Amino acid sequence: MPQGGEAYVMNSVAEHVSKNWVDTAPRLAPARSEEIVTLNPLTYSSWDSQVAAHSGCTFFHSSAWVRVLRETYGHRPFYFCRLVDGRLKAILPVMEVSSLWTGRRGVSLPFTDACPSLGTEGGDHACLHDQAIKLGRERNWRYLECKSNRRDWPGSSPAIAFYGHVVPLERRLPAIFDGFQSATQRNIRRAEAARLKITFSTCHASLCTFYALHNLTRRRHGLPPQGFGFFENIRRHVLALGQGFIVTAQLGDVPVAAAIFFHQGRQAIFKFGASNYALQNLRANNLVIWEAIKRYASEGFTHLHLGRTSLCNQGLRRFKRGFGAREERIENCRYDLEKHAFAPENQPAKETSSYLFRCLPLPLLRLAGRMLYPHLS
Repeated sequence: MPQGGEAYVMNSVAEHVSKNWVDTAPRLAPARSEEIVTLNPLTYSSWDSQVAAHSGCTFFHSSAWVRVLRETYGHRPFYFCRLVDGRLKAILPVMEVSSLWTGRRGVSLPFTDACPSLGTEGGDHACLHDQAIKLGRERNWRYLECKSNRRDWPGSSPAIAFYGHVVPLERRLPAIFDGFQSATQRNIRRAEAARLKITFSTCHASLCTFYALHNLTRRRHGLPPQGFGFFENIRRHVLALGQGFIVTAQLGDVPVAAAIFFHQGRQAIFKFGASNYALQNLRANNLVIWEAIKRYASEGFTHLHLGRTSLCNQGLRRFKRGFGAREERIENCRYDLEKHAFAPENQPAKETSSYLFRCLPLPLLRLAGRMLYPHLS
């Protein structure tokens, strides 16, 4: 062997071993970045796209609804989230409602039928709610209220409950119609025979038509309407951006019924309905919902939620069940931060209404709505 050959061989072997160790050694995956944070959907650029990836996502989880509530009433968003590698894995949406009259509290979410937390599994349920309660104490909330169609708050008990009704849309239209109760089918045919004109729109004029009917409907029920600004913000931030529409039924030039629908992903919700009671014999409300069902079903939506109904409102419950809707229970859970306990269930004996509101001229009724709703949720 040449002088220095042994050292050369050893160095070559070491070099070979070192090279192959680098090439074949198992590479450890970097540790996942995980944190609980409080976010504002209006400033989180990928909010809507990430939220849409959750199977339980509804329209109310979108940034559009946050914007409507923020611009109309000034409510402040505090969305409690678990981030894993920068992705939203669990979400508890909360907005702070602050009022000199009704106090400061966290609500998930104001003026929402149901808004379950998203992606919460195992300890995420308790962790996100605990974070919300912690912040609530720092900000002097009276309580934290969550509205959900499933029990996703560990240890909670309902303060008030409602019915929810969901119409499945994955069958063909004839099969969907056959699933309606016979009275609903007759009412739809009666409205069709009256040759009511149906329009789908997102324009300002249609909103004004809806709002005029809405005022009459709310007064008939003994309740004030929300201000027009609330609905104009819905038109600007929701309907105009393709997340809903107004369906109107007219007899000639006379508006008979109208409704506002929202949608997100493949899920839709009937949010607001109104009608001319003097023409109720035309059954335009039935036709408005049927036309929306036909449109959503043809566009591949999976279901239409008909909103929440008071447990004591059997008439509205029958109306919604007439569309073959699946009935569910929506529960509002309220945690009192001063008493450190959930509020007990307190179902009203009947729907709250007022003889005074039924007698008010419409301008005064609208004024009452503008004054009251900033304090409600």
